[in-house]
Amino acid sequence: MGQFISGLTYEDGQPVDLVDVVAHSMGGLVLRSYLCGKQNSAGQFDPPATTHIRRAVFLATPHFGTSVALLAGFTAQLQELGSGSRFLFDLATWNQGTDDMRGVDALSVAGIAGSGLAVMPGFDDGVVALSSASLRFYMPGRTRVVPYCHVDPDGLVGLAGLCPQNTAGIAKIRSASHPAAQVITSFLNGTDLWKAVGTAAENDPFLSIDGGLDVAVRASDDRDAKPAGVDATTGATTKHLNISSDGLAYTDLFPAGQVTLVANSTAGIAGQVVTLAPGGTQPFVLKPGPRISRILPAAAATFPLTLAPGMFIAIYGAALAANTAQANGLPFPAQLSDAQVLVDGSPIPLYYVSAVQIDAVLPETAASLLKLTVRNSAGSNTVNVLLDPAVPEIFTLDAPGTGPAAALTSANYQVVSADNPLHAGDFLELFATGLGRTSRHDGLDYAVQQPTVTIAGKNCPVTYAGRAPGYAGLDQINCIVPSGIPASPNAPVVVTSGNRSSNVATLAVQ
Repeated sequence: MGQFISGLTYEDGQPVDLVDVVAHSMGGLVLRSYLCGKQNSAGQFDPPATTHIRRAVFLATPHFGTSVALLAGFTAQLQELGSGSRFLFDLATWNQGTDDMRGVDALSVAGIAGSGLAVMPGFDDGVVALSSASLRFYMPGRTRVVPYCHVDPDGLVGLAGLCPQNTAGIAKIRSASHPAAQVITSFLNGTDLWKAVGTAAENDPFLSIDGGLDVAVRASDDRDAKPAGVDATTGATTKHLNISSDGLAYTDLFPAGQVTLVANSTAGIAGQVVTLAPGGTQPFVLKPGPRISRILPAAAATFPLTLAPGMFIAIYGAALAANTAQANGLPFPAQLSDAQVLVDGSPIPLYYVSAVQIDAVLPETAASLLKLTVRNSAGSNTVNVLLDPAVPEIFTLDAPGTGPAAALTSANYQVVSADNPLHAGDFLELFATGLGRTSRHDGLDYAVQQPTVTIAGKNCPVTYAGRAPGYAGLDQINCIVPSGIPASPNAPVVVTSGNRSSNVATLAVQ
């Protein structure tokens, strides 16, 4: 697929930079495999540096497999399409245990006109379950449910009784009034008309309250463990999960909310409480010892989920440090903890350590897709981390990454605030992370890829952008406040580098 896209040209011979993709059934998995660079070996990926894809519409794609494929798994592709396949789990967890499809703007159309033989009436399109076709794993509100079948019932699907004879295929578009046609034309043209087609997954009688589970079981050192059985419990409901030939546990139509998972495997018994969101299927890794849930810029969350070389990061999870002793009510200093963080096998310095969070700085030499490991006396956990050349994020005085920016004004070198606002001509010192690699000259570490800054939409000419002298992972951007900015205690400020823009912080301007 990458070769095909890179070979597309306009009539004048110029290369096509961006395309939109409409994918039916397994075609959606081909698209996702391309986006993450899925390799034949399990757990191996080589994502393209640039995807060249703007928007994507998935029609009846079995993101988490189909039980129908298990009944006819005569080829490698059919086996990969089966519920609980390692191939599908890899796609769902390739980047920090999830898949945001590289930020491609995406939408799914799922059918429910199957006879119910595949799963149950009103919950499948004859082949794919509604929870499997849902894009809930990518983003809520991006799945539309329509009364169509996987294909027209004039072939094997019809002969097997999976789709009634009076139904039609979801991708057999015969007119502009077909729901799939309405969704495709609206979504790709940037209108909101698709939101009125069919039913939102959040309003479906099943997906509004239930979800699906896809569970991998591992030992404390992160090695795969073959489960003899996995139970899921919520309230008074306990369900024995199916175990696939790939050693993954899975189930569907399970009540959303807090779920207790207990596995009996070759590595022993492991238990974990997870939160299952309604609306689709979620992947989980069940293991003792440290568990990484997400790695984000220390300044703010980011989408798509990428980091940058030299970035100050926050690793969130559970049991990240086995030493939970405290001194003066605070977690032990990093150097006294038993926790290590390794990037592609090499340890990196830690600046804060607790059982649920570790702060560290990625090496500037890190590139592309790296493996980040948290290791302590209770075990280890490794996830893939995708890098972009720069992922700027502004530090703010509020923890969530919104609100007043961490910034100084040259007027008095005090923090910018409503009582100490910026004025036109002032030099602003803005603090961020994620500017990427640096080049040292004149005693300073300049960002190789220079950013731009806007305040209330107006360009703030940058005079310096790079590492804050003496502080690993902390970036400093100096710029001259432009004239013409309306007085405001909350003027929006944004940093852009390459094709990535930061969180929106605020500055007081007078």
